[in-house]
Amino acid sequence: MTDPSVTTTELPDEGVVEEVPQDQLAFDVDQFPGGRTSAIEAVLMVVDEPVTELALASALEIPVPDVEAALAELQEGYAAQQRGFTLRQVGGGWRIYSRPDFAPVVGKFILDGQQARLTQASLETLAVIAYRQPVSRSRVAAVRGVNVDGVIRTLLSRGLIEERGSDEESTATLYGTTPYFLERLGLQSLDDLPALAPYLPEVDVLDEIAESGRS
Repeated sequence: MTDPSVTTTELPDEGVVEEVPQDQLAFDVDQFPGGRTSAIEAVLMVVDEPVTELALASALEIPVPDVEAALAELQEGYAAQQRGFTLRQVGGGWRIYSRPDFAPVVGKFILDGQQARLTQASLETLAVIAYRQPVSRSRVAAVRGVNVDGVIRTLLSRGLIEERGSDEESTATLYGTTPYFLERLGLQSLDDLPALAPYLPEVDVLDEIAESGRS
């Protein structure tokens, strides 16, 4: 008996018959309720990181301009309906987030008095790396005036920073922020960081400070 959920396909030049489940065959997103816009929305509801227009277009087999139009429609629709969530472009992709207006409600529900925040030391170290990247561990330690080995390990384990090669002269490992860092801060790029850089020492000054600390 033939299984109606399986389609038989003959491969060219080989005469080999392969059975392909129906749910793996190509589909027309416009046949779904709500069409391609709703199909894109369904995908956005399950992604755990920002997804690009190209990735959505490839998965749903529709043109990129159609994806862009659908994303704009969803974004405008959520805003007009004052939904509890919004669609934002962050870190080079798109993802659904709860609206900032409801931060107190969401925070109270998730944290429930037990906040797993970064320590002040971690935040200060992360700020130096963000504004002076790529930067070595010794330069970060020079700015903060303390050993940062443990803090660097914490930031690496949380996926907020990553290794960016090594310094040509000292061979020291260099560190920079990750796309996850941008996502967590709700930034599109490092250009969106607040103007804090003028208050931090320049790289050559960091070298001088680090060198004086070794002597």
